[in-house]
Amino acid sequence: MNDRVYAVLNGILDCFKSGDVPEAIAKAMFPAADTPSAKWSLLNRTLIMLKGTADARGYRQWQSANRYVCKGAKAVFILVPFIKKQEDDDKRLTGFGLKPVFRVEDTDGEPLDYQQIELPSLPLIEKAEAWGISVKAVPGNYQYYGYFSQDRSEIGLATPAESTFFHELAHAAHAKVCGKLKGGQDPLQEIVAELSAQALCRIVGKQPADTTGNSYLYIEHYAKRIKMDPYGACLRVMAETEKVLDLVLAGKLEAKRVG
Repeated sequence: MNDRVYAVLNGILDCFKSGDVPEAIAKAMFPAADTPSAKWSLLNRTLIMLKGTADARGYRQWQSANRYVCKGAKAVFILVPFIKKQEDDDKRLTGFGLKPVFRVEDTDGEPLDYQQIELPSLPLIEKAEAWGISVKAVPGNYQYYGYFSQDRSEIGLATPAESTFFHELAHAAHAKVCGKLKGGQDPLQEIVAELSAQALCRIVGKQPADTTGNSYLYIEHYAKRIKMDPYGACLRVMAETEKVLDLVLAGKLEAKRVG
């Protein structure tokens, strides 16, 4: 491996030290739509996530999508394996090289399919705006529907469902309550967010009867990881959930009482 490859790998190690990698990996596991990077290795998807994007492509790939790289844009380098064919037809990894790609944020031109996702007027979106958190549409893969990035003050949604927005907004509120969220999919944090989301749906007048069962399964999944049943896990996080709801609804309930 040459010096530039080592520089990329050392950059990853630096991110391990700073704690940025868990969030980047979590985002990398949130698959993009039908994009070239969706088929890359987890390592390369993590590399572009660390540069703040979920969609990066080569210069000609952007041209074929009727987009062009903006002047002055800097490339992100991903790792490409060098495979050598042996005499016995076996293949052997001989090293790595670098391939320059460019972030979608550094391109302009025709809109991509996933950029045309339209989000509705979401209840409580003004709370996210007041906290300086941007809410944008992102591609999804029907397994993961949203994320909250504390470092980038950003909520990404791959669905117009209010319950998903409330889940991510609850994460944002939880971050404000405790100072900083743990990296990755922490079970207790996920249970707080999902329980808060279901409560918010009802408090603002939404009755997501079709999502209640999914929420239970979601909470059950994380409860098992801490060796608890869903009911016990929800009770364990009730105090944290109350703080989250109080923060999200600050001023809202008082206005209702006065009205």
